[in-house]
Amino acid sequence: MPYLVLRLRWPLRFLALLLLALGIPSVTGYLMSGGEKTVLTAAPGPVYQGSAAKRLIALTFNVYWGEEYLPSILKLLREKRVKATFFLGGQWVEKFPELAQDIARDFEVGSHGYAHREPNHLSVADNLAEIRRAEAIIEGVTKKRPRLFAPPYGDCGPTVLEAAAQAGYRVILWSIDPVDWRNPPAAAISSKVISRAHNGAIVLLHPTAPTLEALPTIIEELRGRGFEFVTISELLAEAEAQPGR
Repeated sequence: MPYLVLRLRWPLRFLALLLLALGIPSVTGYLMSGGEKTVLTAAPGPVYQGSAAKRLIALTFNVYWGEEYLPSILKLLREKRVKATFFLGGQWVEKFPELAQDIARDFEVGSHGYAHREPNHLSVADNLAEIRRAEAIIEGVTKKRPRLFAPPYGDCGPTVLEAAAQAGYRVILWSIDPVDWRNPPAAAISSKVISRAHNGAIVLLHPTAPTLEALPTIIEELRGRGFEFVTISELLAEAEAQPGR
């Protein structure tokens, strides 16, 4: 029994030393790695939502498919004067440059990576290569340089965060996800978004038929409740402007 106690104490001491020497973000990266190569990072964590101080809400669209529904979604957002942020996949932009340009004319553009790989399974170097390759394509086509990164599958492990930080990106996730990529009924999408709406919410959407059908109800209902639709950059700026930050 004494031998077992001694064996348990050393890992705890090691963890304490890591916390003191590297800080909590770095130790989190170390503990999350789980592979042969550990990653220590003090990079900022992902953004799930903005400030709760104001009734702001951000609609985001991850775009790697769904081009058949995008023109109608863009038309609706323009008619309703709704701001939104579109995270574009690099390979998708290569296939549909004119549609990417149309999105960038009136909406904020971010990156969804290049090839929609699983970022948590990639090294820092590979994640960095994916981000930079997507950036070059998106900027070349849209003339807008993305600075926001929505990682595929919502992966936000230490290699992802470190690569995004090195490339100068903020990692954006969400606080409301109606799982519209599974094509549930439009009423289910609108109900989930509306019922879970809160100040500073980030809503994850995709270009699907039921999402297009649900958008008018979402927009009308949330506006009726006093919400203002903003871009992710505006949401972040508002959060940064709050006292005490």
